[in-house]
Amino acid sequence: MRFRMDDYYGPVVDAVPAGQEVLAAWICTDIGRKFRVLLDALAMVDDVREGGAPFELWDSEGWDVEFTPDGVTVQAVYGNRQRAAYSVDEVRIALEDFWEFMAETPERANARRAFRPDLAEWQAGLLQWEQTWQLRHPYRGRLGIPADGPA
Repeated sequence: MRFRMDDYYGPVVDAVPAGQEVLAAWICTDIGRKFRVLLDALAMVDDVREGGAPFELWDSEGWDVEFTPDGVTVQAVYGNRQRAAYSVDEVRIALEDFWEFMAETPERANARRAFRPDLAEWQAGLLQWEQTWQLRHPYRGRLGIPADGPA
């Protein structure tokens, strides 16, 4: 998927691949610009890719998402309740593409952050994710996420 920011600094997908419309909608609307939520999704897809259960169940007001080793099912809670099932690898690739896009996207001008404003937004999100879950994120050492640090 190819992502870009719209005029309101929200992520959108240009030319959604056939069959991935629901996946793109979930990523752009439920995950959006929230690095901690994106880190949740990456950790869950990694857990099921390894054959286990996700470290936590997906919790969202607008989307029901189920991660299993057999695939990921995504369903909108409101509206037309669009639903689709994807392979774990399809979701992993889309989430990794989204991570790379978000990590490279400059922060909004004049955006204020209380937690570790000295770090890039994605780095602060990573540290906050690890503090919240008391886990080392499984993507450490991948996708430009350092194996150690920042402190």
